[in-house]
Amino acid sequence: MNAERPEEAVDEVAEDAQTPAAEEAAAEPAAEEEVIDPEAALAAAQKKATDSWDRYLRAAAELENVRKRAERDVEKAHKFALERFGKELLAVRDTLEMGLAAAEGATVESILEGKNATLKLLASTMQQFGIEQVDPLGEPFDPELHEAISVQPSEDVEPGSVVNVVQKGYTLNGRLLRPAMVIVAAE
Repeated sequence: MNAERPEEAVDEVAEDAQTPAAEEAAAEPAAEEEVIDPEAALAAAQKKATDSWDRYLRAAAELENVRKRAERDVEKAHKFALERFGKELLAVRDTLEMGLAAAEGATVESILEGKNATLKLLASTMQQFGIEQVDPLGEPFDPELHEAISVQPSEDVEPGSVVNVVQKGYTLNGRLLRPAMVIVAAE
């Protein structure tokens, strides 16, 4: 049995570790010691700074264009939001004008018939655009939709209910446009 001394075994392993990869690693520090040209580094940094500045200016200009475009769109939306509603109301106006022109020599019944037809046309146009009538006659008073202008005793309806509607209210797509002015039954 040949027993080696522990120091000799360690020396042999250390010699085996000296492979070509280890030799390349030892040669790398020499490659890293390249000489860097300060003028070239400065020129590269200036080019990078110029490119970054150009990108910033373009982004800022694009942001300003988007902001201006959005302002124009909002302005047009405010200006022409009622265009379609206005066109529909023109039909109501035309009907009223024709009724006035036909009123000369017309009977009371025909004038009332024309007014009722015009009122139906107006109600249809308003409903088409989400304007709904609030007519709370006989319903409990609701301060969200009604404006009480008076209180009077009544035996026909429960106390706190609407006895009379002085002026109808309207909502626009569920939002109160004008409250109904009502008289409420006394408690």
